[in-house]
Amino acid sequence: MSQANFAPYMECSIELAVDLVNSLGQYSGNEHLTDPSTLIEWLEAHKTGRGRRPTREDLEQVKALRARLRTVFEADDPETAATILNQLLAESGARPELTNHDGTRWHLHYTPSTTPVADRIAAESAMALSVVMAEKGGFERLRTCDGERCGDVFVDGSRNRSRRFCSPDVCGNRSSVAAYRARRRAEQAVSN
Repeated sequence: MSQANFAPYMECSIELAVDLVNSLGQYSGNEHLTDPSTLIEWLEAHKTGRGRRPTREDLEQVKALRARLRTVFEADDPETAATILNQLLAESGARPELTNHDGTRWHLHYTPSTTPVADRIAAESAMALSVVMAEKGGFERLRTCDGERCGDVFVDGSRNRSRRFCSPDVCGNRSSVAAYRARRRAEQAVSN
């Protein structure tokens, strides 16, 4: 009997959590959720646009959620991360429901469509990150980029949990170039 792959829907929820945290540049301060219309676009891009049209108050609640989700990735230990995730689940009013709305395949929604947008995102994000901690290799997969002046978060999907950068092609490459230049300067200093 071959193993079934149930990951695609969960991957979308993990991406939702990561993208929300990264919607504010940790070092640059670049804000990607500037007003309710950018929140609507962001929700549509993540296929979470169901429910009423978000307001400025919803936007502020989503930004507050973003800060709390970042603390999960920055937690010092799994107990702290689990406490935050459990609080988010409880506060969101998560109530899983199996649905196939709008002709989609059967999938889970963690809150009714009438739930405020921040609570919907909180439930979905907290469920996804909880699954990562419980089933996908644990707390150590919740990472913050080692890239200088980056600070983006990511979920390390590597087999040996060794990924250090949010993007190996961008932050990883920058780090390699910086290390190479530092070695060259040290070699030149010794030569002189």
